[in-house]
Amino acid sequence: MLAHGAVRKLGNAHAVLRFDAAHPEPTGATGQRLLFVDDRPSFELTPWCGTCPMLFERKEGADRTLSIPDLAARLEAGLSDVDSSVIESFAELLPVGKYQPMLLSISPHLVFPLDRDDYFAHEQVQTWGIDPFWGLPAHPRTPYYRTFDTAVSPHSHLYEFVVPMVPPSWNDSDRVRHFEQRLRTESTPTAVAVSILDVCVPAVAHEGRDYYAHWSLIHFLLDGHHKLEAAARTGRPLRLLSLLAVDAGLTEKGEIADLLGVRSGQPSVRVPRGTTPSAARFS
Repeated sequence: MLAHGAVRKLGNAHAVLRFDAAHPEPTGATGQRLLFVDDRPSFELTPWCGTCPMLFERKEGADRTLSIPDLAARLEAGLSDVDSSVIESFAELLPVGKYQPMLLSISPHLVFPLDRDDYFAHEQVQTWGIDPFWGLPAHPRTPYYRTFDTAVSPHSHLYEFVVPMVPPSWNDSDRVRHFEQRLRTESTPTAVAVSILDVCVPAVAHEGRDYYAHWSLIHFLLDGHHKLEAAARTGRPLRLLSLLAVDAGLTEKGEIADLLGVRSGQPSVRVPRGTTPSAARFS
């Protein structure tokens, strides 16, 4: 955590991007929770139940980036604080609501579904098991970046993800190389994301499973697709301006404020039951 500002009301009543605000139905059924871009479902999110496992699953509406050309040079030069003018420009893309701005330093690691660092195939399965209907782990249908893990408490752990709106295979290779060269000399180029915090814990502790609360800080990338790929390729840090949608995540009172302190701490790896520190998959 490099800097953060006060929670503030931002957004546009006619925003390009919106979160589905439908809460659980009176019958007890959990309605589908979605992120829309241009009124098209772009990502299916964790169900509202609170005990279900975390999810971000790419849909057909996730087919374009949301950069602002007039800010390209400014973001390439990089931000040193939570810049109000940049925030207000990106706020025009976002639905009206409360947002917690954060400026983070991240070291992204590109992950593909079902590989050795895939959260859904490993940490999530160690707590919830595989999907009982499909008999498989959840599948996000997109590569994504892991950036930071740390303990919240002995009974909860934070996992941070950056989710691109389009896969890295869509990136322009010349632009990626440009940022690779830039990142080798400095770490200030800045990407921008709208983010949510989902806190999920199983309703029942199953014998033999690693039972704890998963705090998932999920950044949906608005600007910086080439920067993220370049940072992952070079192993160099990058800055991320996160606009955390306070009311769009699965949180209880006080957890957003707690997140600021947790994200300001040092990274740490959770060691699942029955393993040793050297067996941890991601750090």
